[in-house]
Amino acid sequence: MPASVLSDWLAQRLDRGSVQPIYRQLHRLLQQAILSRELTAGAKVPSSRLLAAELGVGRNTVTQVYEQLALEGYVSSATGRGTFVADSAPDEIVFDELPSAVEAAPAVLSARGERLIAGAGVSKRQGGAFMPGVPDVSRFPARVWSRLHAKYWRRLRPDLLTYAPGGGLASLRHALADYLRTSRSVHCSPEQIIVTTGIHQSIDLAVRLLSDAGDTIWTEDPCYWGVRSVLQVSGLDLKAIPVDEEGIAPSPDDLANPPKLILVTPSHQYPLGMVMSLARRRMLLEYARQNRCWIIEDDYDSEFRYGSRPLASLQGLDAAGQVIYVGSFGKTLFPGLRIGYIVVPEALSASFATASAELYREGQLLQQAVLAEFIAEGHFTSHIRRMRALYGQRRELMLATIAARYGETLPIAGGDAGLHLVLRLPEGVDDRAVAARALEENIVVRPLSGYFARRDRAESGLLIGYACVPDEEIEPAFETLAGVVDQFINR
Repeated sequence: MPASVLSDWLAQRLDRGSVQPIYRQLHRLLQQAILSRELTAGAKVPSSRLLAAELGVGRNTVTQVYEQLALEGYVSSATGRGTFVADSAPDEIVFDELPSAVEAAPAVLSARGERLIAGAGVSKRQGGAFMPGVPDVSRFPARVWSRLHAKYWRRLRPDLLTYAPGGGLASLRHALADYLRTSRSVHCSPEQIIVTTGIHQSIDLAVRLLSDAGDTIWTEDPCYWGVRSVLQVSGLDLKAIPVDEEGIAPSPDDLANPPKLILVTPSHQYPLGMVMSLARRRMLLEYARQNRCWIIEDDYDSEFRYGSRPLASLQGLDAAGQVIYVGSFGKTLFPGLRIGYIVVPEALSASFATASAELYREGQLLQQAVLAEFIAEGHFTSHIRRMRALYGQRRELMLATIAARYGETLPIAGGDAGLHLVLRLPEGVDDRAVAARALEENIVVRPLSGYFARRDRAESGLLIGYACVPDEEIEPAFETLAGVVDQFINR
């Protein structure tokens, strides 16, 4: 394009009625003209005074655009000579004639990426009836948290605004060690605790440091889809081990081929809710000791048991240092906090702290300081106690509502702990189709079959979360869900 017709070309494309400023439009159009070689390398562009007059815009606007283009390498200026399109194409690359409309490169994922997306279970909805695993964040003690936050901002220390030291803030690690020892029977020192952004990062860190691509990891079947996704992209060989009423249940053939890692949820199996028996715990620990396996204990929803005290951790029974314990504050406080932790054997603590700082460059020190004081002042345990009572009440209401509609026709699993229960569906009912149809009615449930790695072992059911549903909404919301369920049962 000759420079002499540039102003006409630009004038035809500027949208005077757009909310986008003229400066932004002009900058984008000139970029486009240069990249598409409408303006060829070495071409002189009109002076800022001339172009401003022809476009009817301020000269400062054009000057600002030219200066930005020069900074980005699109044009160059010489005093007394003018502004010219720069030639930025590498000499060794031969450019074919560009088509009038440049086609975007095909969006091709790697095989690992394809597997991740195909198996993704993340939902666009993160609350409402009956989203599993979501706490009632409206009951969070925001005033207490805000007071602590304000205190740290008033007397701000510069070291709280930089990267986190390896392992996380010392005060939080000390508070966590005290809490885990008393409430979960976890044997640890503050140095054994590494602060992370949650369960996913904790497991990712453990997998990176304790295994290599191709190593085998046992997972429960069914298990949490999010953790399975983390493991799949790590290059590990996932072996799905079925669960029974006592927890993970490896067969003799499974036991004959020891894995490198074993991932379990012993205090509250996710999603079915059973508790690993003491006999099974002792068997698993002895097997790991003899075969040098690492056990990753995901202490999911352990704080929320109804009718009995929270159970002691598997880590607390471990005398050989084979258990890696992970937890988070996503359910006990609020998911957006994004603070979790991993407890590792003492011999591994320095390596894990270094790797965490090296891989993730953690921050959030101000949040960690607030959380440490929140725990130390007793607000954390008080909040858990209040929420346990609230969730227990909603659980009873949920169970009564289901019983009133179905009696014992549809069995319930996992109702003794956690933030959800499982409503079993008759064999042959497509729980994925039920969940999809329920979503059309603004009801969020998860299909149980989606948590099974082995499709031939998949069972039909719905995960129903009750924690974030106000009492008065549980019955009408379930009636809506039941109407959908009945459509599929009665076919």
